[in-house]
Parts: sequence; structure tokens; C-alpha cells
Amino acid sequence: MALLLKTHFKLAKTSIKENRTRSFLTCLGIAIGVASIILILSLMGSISNLIKNEAAEIGPDLIVVRPSSSKDSLTNVINELTSSNTYEQSSLSLKDVSAISAMDDIAAVAPIATSTNTINSEKNNFPSVPILGTTPDFNKIEPLTLRYGTFFTDNNKENGVVLGHTLSLALFNTINSTVGKTITIMGEKFMVVGVLEEVDKSINFDDIDFDNALVMDINSLDKINGSTQIQQINIKATNTESLATISDNIKTELKNSKSGDENFTVAYGDEITHPASSLFVIVSGMLALVAAISLIVGGIGVMNIMLVSVAERTHEIGIRKAVGASSRNILMQFLFEALILSVLGGFFGLVLGYILAFLISIITPFAPYISWEILALTFLTTLAVGIVFGIYPALKAASKDPIESLKHYR
Repeated sequence: MALLLKTHFKLAKTSIKENRTRSFLTCLGIAIGVASIILILSLMGSISNLIKNEAAEIGPDLIVVRPSSSKDSLTNVINELTSSNTYEQSSLSLKDVSAISAMDDIAAVAPIATSTNTINSEKNNFPSVPILGTTPDFNKIEPLTLRYGTFFTDNNKENGVVLGHTLSLALFNTINSTVGKTITIMGEKFMVVGVLEEVDKSINFDDIDFDNALVMDINSLDKINGSTQIQQINIKATNTESLATISDNIKTELKNSKSGDENFTVAYGDEITHPASSLFVIVSGMLALVAAISLIVGGIGVMNIMLVSVAERTHEIGIRKAVGASSRNILMQFLFEALILSVLGGFFGLVLGYILAFLISIITPFAPYISWEILALTFLTTLAVGIVFGIYPALKAASKDPIESLKHYR
């Protein structure tokens, strides 16, 4: 058996060498499909790690309440992340914040409302600056580090604001002397009481770019905008061992206060990263499907080249059968050749895919993700392509009549 496989390998190697250009183009078709899949899987793994790390940093005592709808989960996920009007009619209010704060086993409650406004400083004016409206409790829940100053408190929350690292540089061209300076938003003056340390995170469950954001009291934000929609309520529990029970109590309290309407979701643990992780899985699956189609095109290329090879080597098939080769031997010979072309294309696609993943990692925070699962999937996929698209040409070669084949000349 080993000798027979060795013979098949030598014959396949000779055939590939005699048609280098044709074989290269066939392998290239497989390589492009495999490289697409490798690139998608690498990005999937990298983003999954970022989401897992974010979930691990959240802590075991955090509960998050978000607006929701009665739509099915897939539609709801897409709407939550792709609609610009997601929170224009939020089901959450400051009344809900007060109700949760009065419950047992609650250490801190911080609503999150976002807006974009023009900010004027003594040196620069910037339009469309993201503003986060919350409460002093936010500093107890979100692990943000202050570079200078303090977070606003109950004593100065009406006119105190905290600037992100990058925003401070943009407004005042500095960060070390920003505290105490005044900014103007919609005609209202506010004093900078703190500057955040630079945040080295590409993903966070609040979906806020803290480096470029301004943080202020939610009532002050409501005063500026006229109507502020709460997009999320962060809750810190005192008892981490009964987080599920506390979550159920929060759900019951909010449901009762809303006359039975459950137009919100209560999440904790890994559920907090939803819907970002869910939409990511959906998009990744769609991209993988597109990549699979390109791999099928590459497989058709393998079938085409093998059919040409069978037609050109009909006389060789006749000679081999005449000297005792069985139809099974001929079948294995051409199937083995198709497998080699497919596996070679898969190997080059694996290398190409990770080269592309590395280039993307230079300009994005998504580092190339390598795992044995991806390597095994690549190998099994290329084997499957070789077998599926090589079996028909191999069967056609094996079914040829030896006498008729001997009459055939190239």
C-alpha cells in the first residue's frame, strides 16, 4: 500500500511539473478561497478575544439594563447596532434609575445617555463632540483612571465636567493644566474638574470612545438638549453570588413600574457583550459564506484541470490498464493528483491569509489569531475540495476502456 501511494505521488508530481503554469493557476484559485476563509477566521478569533477580555474586565458584580423591543432576536440585534434611531424612543428613564437605586443589594447605579454637541473653549471650537451624561456613581462602576483632577461629585455635578485625554488636547492643546478651565456648550458654561487617562481599549460595553468624549451629569445634559434618552443603565451589585436573583428582581421591579411592559433587557456576565458579539457572529457567518463560494470556484478549477488531464493522458491510462492496473488504481491516481493540487493551494492560501491578517493588524487592533482549530479546518477543507471536485474526473479516467484508450494519441 505504501509503495502504491508512493507511485501515485510520483506520477502526480510529474504531471504537475509538466504543466507548471496550469497547476499554479489551479492552486491559486484554491489559495484565494482558503486565504479569504483564513482571514475571516483570524479576524473572528481576534475580535472574540477582545470581547472576552472586555467581558472579563467588566467584573462579576455588574448588571446592565438596555432598551429592547418585541422583535425576534436577529432583527433586534441588527436594529440595535445599525439604526441611528435606536434610542430616540428609549424605554428607560430616570424614574427607572431611582427605582433600581432604592432596591436591596444595589451598590451603585449609573445611567448612560449620549449626545453630540459643539464645545467652545478659550482656544478652540469643536463640533459634534460625543457627550456622555451619567451620575457620580459612574466612577464607581466603570474602571476609568483619571490623569488629573477628580470625577464630578454631588457637590459640583451641575457645572463640573470630565474630559477625555484626546479631547483635552484638542480643546486646550494640553492635559496637565486643563483642570479649572471653562468650556461652553449651547450657551451654558462648565468647568473642567478632571481629565481621563488615555484608554487603550478598542471595544467597551458602553460603546463610548472615552478618549474623545466629555462626561457630565445627566441632568445637565438634559438641560442642554431638552430631552435626553437613556440608552443603558449600569448597576453594581453588592452580592456577586446572587447576581441572577438580583437581575430577576430588577426585571420584576421595572416590569411592574411599566405596567407589565417588558421593553428592556437585563444582562450580566457574558451577556453584557450582546448585541455586539451577536452581530459580529452574523456578519462573520455571511462573510464566511462568501469566502466559501470563492473556494467552490477554486474547486471547479481543480475539476476542470483534472478533466483536461484525463483527456490528455488517455493513452497513458490504456497502457497502465493493459499491464495490469485496475480501475481502482487509476481512480486513486487521479484522485491523489487532485488532492495534491488542493492541499498545495490550501497551504499557500493559509500563508497568504495570515500575511493579510498581519497587514491588517498593523492598522487595526485586531492581532492575527492562530489556533489548531483553524489549521485543522483548513486541512480538512482542502481535502474535502480535492475529493469532491476530483472524484468525477477520477471516475471518468477509471471507467475508460483500455483498448479504446490505447488507440488515443495526443
